[in-house]
Amino acid sequence: MYQPRVYRHWIKDDDLVSFDVVVKETDLSIRAVSKLEAEAVEAIVKHRTPLEEYIKSHPPFLHSLEPCSVDDDAPAIVRDMAQAARVAGVGPMAAVAGAIAEAVGKDLLAYSPEVIVENGGDIFMKISKPRLIGVYAGESPLTGKIALEINHEETPLGVCTSSGTVGHSLSLGAADAVIALSRSTALADAAATAIGNRVGTADDIDVAVEQAQAIDGLAGVIIIKDDKMGMWGNVKLVPL
Repeated sequence: MYQPRVYRHWIKDDDLVSFDVVVKETDLSIRAVSKLEAEAVEAIVKHRTPLEEYIKSHPPFLHSLEPCSVDDDAPAIVRDMAQAARVAGVGPMAAVAGAIAEAVGKDLLAYSPEVIVENGGDIFMKISKPRLIGVYAGESPLTGKIALEINHEETPLGVCTSSGTVGHSLSLGAADAVIALSRSTALADAAATAIGNRVGTADDIDVAVEQAQAIDGLAGVIIIKDDKMGMWGNVKLVPL
């Protein structure tokens, strides 16, 4: 079921052009130096098509809640998702939104030196100056009060969010938001899901932070449940 992505209305700066592109279930909000709708659609189709074809011939890849092995000749996006899932310990579809955001974003870098691609709360970004990403955590009182500050030298970077209280994506936990950062957007997506699965109450935040520290390739994490928050790694929060 589609849920309005109200956080897309938070964009404040006007130095980049914003546009949305939808292809089947893929609904991207993109920011670049110019409107690149046709190029974005082409990139989405380029990466979705081999993924769809792979799923048709390998149904467990779509439904598994555990890592799946794939052949070396599998499509690149399939291999990226499988690798991220293996490291995070979740099913490969936990990485799909991040993997598509990154694949499309990297293609658009051929046309724009600065690209931000958001796919259902999962973000790939390559920026040339510091940017703020507002934190949306559903009914938590921290929603809209804090933001992540990302500097250009940290990018390209994936910033992905999983929630057990917001949106339709599968989460086995009840965190209001788990935000994971990694150079691999697919890994950030998978890790956010894995960590979020561990959070039932605010008392679980410390254990979930320890889990995040054990995920190879993760740069940082923020975990929010109600009015409580834990974080680790290369994370800079600023008030909004």
